[in-house]
Amino acid sequence: MTIDSVRGAPGVQEGADLVQLLTPEGERVDHPDYPLELTAEQVRALYRDLVIVRRVDLEAVALTRQGELGIWASLLGQEAAQIGSGRALGEHDMVFPTYREHGVAWCRNVPPLNLLGLFRGVSHGGWDPEEYRFHLYTIVIGSQTLHATGYAMGMQRDGILGTDKAGATIAYFGDGATSQGDVNESFVFASVFNAPVVFFCQNNQWAISEPLEKQSRIPLYKRAQGYGFPGVRVDGNDVFACLAVTRKALENARSGQGPTLVEAYTYRMGAHTTTDDPTRYRLKAEEEAWKLKDPIERVKAYLVRGDLADAAFFDEIDTEAKDYARGLRKACLELPDPGPMAMFEHVYAEGHPLITEEQEQFAAYLASFEGSE
Repeated sequence: MTIDSVRGAPGVQEGADLVQLLTPEGERVDHPDYPLELTAEQVRALYRDLVIVRRVDLEAVALTRQGELGIWASLLGQEAAQIGSGRALGEHDMVFPTYREHGVAWCRNVPPLNLLGLFRGVSHGGWDPEEYRFHLYTIVIGSQTLHATGYAMGMQRDGILGTDKAGATIAYFGDGATSQGDVNESFVFASVFNAPVVFFCQNNQWAISEPLEKQSRIPLYKRAQGYGFPGVRVDGNDVFACLAVTRKALENARSGQGPTLVEAYTYRMGAHTTTDDPTRYRLKAEEEAWKLKDPIERVKAYLVRGDLADAAFFDEIDTEAKDYARGLRKACLELPDPGPMAMFEHVYAEGHPLITEEQEQFAAYLASFEGSE
C-alpha cells in the first residue's frame, strides 16, 4: 500500500479547491481570496494556543483512563481548525459548539476546568453562555445548528447587522452531522432568511466508525450550493488558513451577506471518545499519513524557517503547557461533588411547578434516611 492510496492522503480528496496558507513543511503561501498578515508575535501566540490546548486534551484523556472523568472527546489533530476559527471570532459573535470544541472554548476564555467538571459529572456545564459568548456543549448531533440559525435570525431582527454591535453566530459540527435532518433544516432556514451564521464543519474523516464516503458522494462544502449560499473547503490543519477563511465568513455574515459553509478538512488522530477503539475500523497507515500534516509541527517549522523563535521559546511554551496541565489535574481532582439536590438547579431560568414538585418529593425521600444507620 502506498501513502497516496490511503484515505485523506495528499492529492486524494483535497484538490486544488483547498484553501491553504501554510504548507505541512511550514512554507507560507498566499491565496488571492484570503489575504492574511500576521506579526511574529501573533504567530507565536497561535503556536502557544495550539500547544497548550493539545496538552490540556492529553491530560483529560489521561484523567479519563484513570477513572477521574466519565468520558472525553479528544480534539487531537483538530487543534488548528479550532484555534484558527476561534481566534477569528469577534466580541459580539456567539458560538454554538458540539462536545469537542475545547480549543474554541479556550479562545473564548472558558476555563478548561469547567469543561472537565462537565465530563466529571459535577456540573451541568459550569459557565454562563452569555458571559463567554459560548454556549454549553451539545451532545445531540446537529441540533446546535438550528440553535445557531435561530439566534442569528434574532440578531438580524434586532437590527444590529452593519453596526458597531454587529455579530454573527458560528455553529460547529462534524462530517457525520451533515447526515442529520437538523443540519439540513438549518441550512434551509439560514439561506432563505439570509441569516448571519457560519456553519463550520470539521470534517475529520470519521463519524465515529463510519467513513466520509458513507456521509456524502460529493465534497461537503459543495452542498452549500444546493441551498443557495457559498461553501469553502479549507485545510483544517492550517491554523493560518482557518483563521483567514473564518474571519472572512464572519465578516460577510455581520455585514448582511448571509451564511457560509466552511469545511475544515482535517483528521481525528485519536478515538471518537475514550469509549471508542479506532483500531477496529481504520488503518494505521492512514493515521501515519496524517501525522505528516500535524498542525503544531507546521507552525513550529514556519517559526524556525523564518527565524521568528528560538529553542528557548519552544522550551518555555512546553514548560508552560506542562505546568498548566499539572495545575488543571490538581484542580480537577479537588472539584467537590454536588449535593443530591443540585440536579434541580438551573433546569429552568425561573421556577416551574413540575420541578418544584419533584424537588419536594426527592427531598422527602432523602429525609426518610435521616437517623438511620
